Amino acid sequence: MNLTIVIPVYNEEKRIKNAVDALNTHLPSFKDITVNVIFVNDGSTDQTVNVINSLDKDFNSEIISYATNQGKGYALKTGFLQAAGDYVLLMDADMSTPFEELTKFLPEIKNNTPVIIGSRKTAGANVLKHQKPWRQKLGEGFTLLSNLLLVLNISDFTCGFKVFRQDAAHKIFKTQQIKRWGYDSEIIFLANKFGFSIKEIPVVWTNDERSRVNLFKDVFRSFWDLIQLRYNDLTGKYEG
Repeated sequence: MNLTIVIPVYNEEKRIKNAVDALNTHLPSFKDITVNVIFVNDGSTDQTVNVINSLDKDFNSEIISYATNQGKGYALKTGFLQAAGDYVLLMDADMSTPFEELTKFLPEIKNNTPVIIGSRKTAGANVLKHQKPWRQKLGEGFTLLSNLLLVLNISDFTCGFKVFRQDAAHKIFKTQQIKRWGYDSEIIFLANKFGFSIKEIPVVWTNDERSRVNLFKDVFRSFWDLIQLRYNDLTGKYEG
């Protein structure tokens, strides 16, 4: 199997080495998988690109860069539309979900499941370091509202560890429009809209206190994105 890993990066000069080291360490255990990694540089203003280029990498990789920060949704769209693997993995640079959790996804990949998403909230998940209680409550509220507005039943929209079969990846991300924080709900909504089955897999997850999310501002934006998402659907912007 050919696997493409898409890692969006924005000012990750201090964290990206951990991700590269983890891939170097764990990729050899996936003996039947050929991997290409796409780093999507979302307008970083630090030394992220130079750091990536300086690191020893035991895997094929490329960097896609553009000058102005556009948002993680835009970065993922850019990377996924360039991905050529049989399956494409969305993985965060902070490695909150360790790369080796991919092992849990392999049975579903072998079963040709089109969309497989990591969950921190379903039975069997292991959260090693929790968010602060108020952050958890806001996240739970976002999940509830996403399910209500989008008529879904998903335990965790925002875990940054998701795998897509190539045909599903192309159709979903070609259609995806939300550039920033609401993209998680949008891509899962589109997967369901286009008839791709979705499987949730419990994963190990550790909260990274260095997150740049401005919770109150970005949660509000995410809620607004849900409204925009429904508007897009009702006005036919996801057809085609």
